[in-house]
Amino acid sequence: MNPLDYRSAGVDRDRAARTVAAIARHAARTRRPEQIAGIGGFAGAMALPGGYRRPVLCAAADGVGTKLLLLRAAGRMHTAGVDLVAMNVNDLLACGAEPLFFLDYVAAGRLKPEEIAAAAAGMADACVEAGCTLLGGETAEVPDLLREGDLEMAGFAVGICEEDRLLDGRRVSPGDAVIGLASTGPHSNGFTLVRRVLARAGLLDANGRPDTGYVPEGWDRPLVDALLAPTRIYVRALRPLLEAGRVSALAHITGGGLPENLPRVLGPGLGIRLDPGAWEVPPVFAWLAAAGGIEPAEMYRTFNMGIGFAVIAPAAEAEDVRAQLASALGAPAWIIGEVARGRGVTGLPGKEPEA
Repeated sequence: MNPLDYRSAGVDRDRAARTVAAIARHAARTRRPEQIAGIGGFAGAMALPGGYRRPVLCAAADGVGTKLLLLRAAGRMHTAGVDLVAMNVNDLLACGAEPLFFLDYVAAGRLKPEEIAAAAAGMADACVEAGCTLLGGETAEVPDLLREGDLEMAGFAVGICEEDRLLDGRRVSPGDAVIGLASTGPHSNGFTLVRRVLARAGLLDANGRPDTGYVPEGWDRPLVDALLAPTRIYVRALRPLLEAGRVSALAHITGGGLPENLPRVLGPGLGIRLDPGAWEVPPVFAWLAAAGGIEPAEMYRTFNMGIGFAVIAPAAEAEDVRAQLASALGAPAWIIGEVARGRGVTGLPGKEPEA
């Protein structure tokens, strides 16, 4: 009888070591001065930044979802790494927190070091953009849990803010303006539906690979580029306004779209009136609606519809805040509505919330 070892059982430790080494090389360029220990030990270690009076730690966890299937099939794992970080640091930002560090968890039926290295490069680029450290994580080969071609990625981030700067809805008042910041596309939400639409349109082959050459009529780039654009990171643009105390609330527009994410940042008895004509909805959403026969209300409940992040600010400062954000982002920002007495979000297609 031949002796068993871990490799014959399906786990290649040498391959895993090469993968971790690639991640470590990218993590090195994200190091913040507070970092004490990073990849290589049993845990990462960070000191708290100085200058805080009553620091509060905020934490977030998220993934890329089924967008990962399309990104892998299209060979865009760098974008998967960006998305993984973006979804987490944007959530921290919505609480008013400065991202401190990010951790990743990558599990595969069979690790492909070059694929994970590309994702790690994306994570590192996103961490640099967000100003946080890629502190550590876990890379696991789990052949009895995932099939050989399967891969899952999850991310975790921790941030810090002053206790009295924590955004929890208390600062929001009727009459405050809602400012929408442009998304780059669907970001990392709604892709189970996106894949169904692509399949219906004959743009997804039997192996789940999207047609990377299809250009809709009147467009100047392939559809897949619009669908798979990396999630925008809003941290740098918003930090100066947060530090100046000019923001009442922030919302990251993820799964559930505007109708489900905006109410999360409001106090009792408050709602939001939106004007859907106040911003430019990117063509990719019109294409999805037409190709999939998706009703307008379903589009707004599934996708961000061109608004990746929302800022609530006093009406008197709204135009100045909007202009500052558009300049810092290098992307459009619009005043898209206002806070009002009531409940939920009104003005969008579909059933209005009950009073």
